[in-house]
Amino acid sequence: MKETRLIQVQGKSLGGGTLPAIITPLVGKTRAAILEEVAFIVPKKPDLLEWRIDFFEAIGDIPAVIETALAIREAADGIPVLLTRRNVTEGGQPLTIDEPAVVAMYTAACQAKCVELIDYELSNAPADIQALREVSKASGIGMIMSFHNFQMTPDAATLDSKFAAAKQYGADVGKVAVMPNSDLDVLELLAATSRARETLDIPLISMSMGGVGSLSRIMGWVYGSAATFAVGKSSSAPGQVAIEDLRTALAIVRQAVTGGQ
Repeated sequence: MKETRLIQVQGKSLGGGTLPAIITPLVGKTRAAILEEVAFIVPKKPDLLEWRIDFFEAIGDIPAVIETALAIREAADGIPVLLTRRNVTEGGQPLTIDEPAVVAMYTAACQAKCVELIDYELSNAPADIQALREVSKASGIGMIMSFHNFQMTPDAATLDSKFAAAKQYGADVGKVAVMPNSDLDVLELLAATSRARETLDIPLISMSMGGVGSLSRIMGWVYGSAATFAVGKSSSAPGQVAIEDLRTALAIVRQAVTGGQ
């Protein structure tokens, strides 16, 4: 069994190498609301803050985006920031801007180096994925390439293909999040994560959403998921666990799996 690859942020392993790294979302609509979230979350010491910019009212105002990102970083006490526009077809909020404007926003954020990572969906146009890969790499910004299905868990071949596509496009991290319709779907997602760990040389993030899927948020690191999402102040997806509860559960699982090592 291969070791789980750790997510690297500016040359350092996210979470100091402890699996899984904990990511918490920021979903405020305004700069003030976002900074209030940051102030609430930072004392809980997550490993990464995910700014879900699809919730942000000023997403079309690039200077406001950059200024807000810089304000988040200043208030984050050294916690790195991931910038995510989640496509509405993959569980995100409806936007007032089109995809070229989204790509321009991401490009400007990378060039301003106001975040450490960006997330972009594999369902987007290949030309846009490749353009953002080039600009993020040139700017020294890590890139997560992701796939989400909020209705179901696709079959094994589809799950495998999504992880593989992230690698083929040159992602720094591949992410797959799906909705289970049975407890067996959770096992399907974990098995796909394990297969990807064995065959791909990039870090992975995976999760099964919803209530029964929350088990994957606690156990996924055993199968190769390098990070998990937790509620800091507000949830951004179904099945997220409060960061305090998640830490308790992870400590119990680590003790059982590693024997305290």
